[in-house]
Amino acid sequence: MFGTIRNAQGEKLDYAFHPGGAGSDALVVLGHGVTGNKDRAFLVALAEGLAVTGIAALRFSFAGNGTSEGRFADAHITKEVEDLGAVLDALEGHTLGYVGHSMGGAVGVLRASQDQRLRFLVSLAGMVHTGDFARREFGMVKPGEGFMWDDEACPLSQAYMDDLGEIGSVVDRAPSIQVPWLLVHGTEDDVVPLQDSRDIYARANAPVELCEIPGAGHVFSGEATAAMVEKVVGWVKEQIR
Repeated sequence: MFGTIRNAQGEKLDYAFHPGGAGSDALVVLGHGVTGNKDRAFLVALAEGLAVTGIAALRFSFAGNGTSEGRFADAHITKEVEDLGAVLDALEGHTLGYVGHSMGGAVGVLRASQDQRLRFLVSLAGMVHTGDFARREFGMVKPGEGFMWDDEACPLSQAYMDDLGEIGSVVDRAPSIQVPWLLVHGTEDDVVPLQDSRDIYARANAPVELCEIPGAGHVFSGEATAAMVEKVVGWVKEQIR
């Protein structure tokens, strides 16, 4: 429907579109986290949940991830903010919202703080303190030689570590977001601490809600999938009424 979407580097971004109901121009873009892609089970479930209620959704993989073009080693937050901008460029004419998971949540905060095309924002287990995350998860891995969580498909690059360190935290961008914002985080997340969402929630000026899902981990698996989908779909419906 939207043809080929390419980023500023000319790399093709893989996406899947879930049509909504007739008569609505709302479209929700879904972005994944580090080492993920558009086909994570909970993102598929969320896109399907939105579509069933008449809200169109588009899942995409950032460059270097999934079957999108580009190198994984070149992927980092700053580049993915640009990738998201390229996707928004292709969706002109729609009322747009963005749902970002984990590192994709940090991407959403940075994009929404500067791009008025986004009318609402959802952060799922959103990474906030990026420098802390990089040190905590990969501080003992040598960039250029080691891998993220020992996954040989995900080499750790110096560019990635430098980018997360230079950003440091997106918490200071919270006051710049002027659109409705939903934060969803599991109480048992062992990748991005729940405190990240609590910290940025405390700095937000826009209409913001923090939903903590008891027992949910980082990828909202099992029963947490349904709880997350129900919360996000219900909230999005309120934003586009």
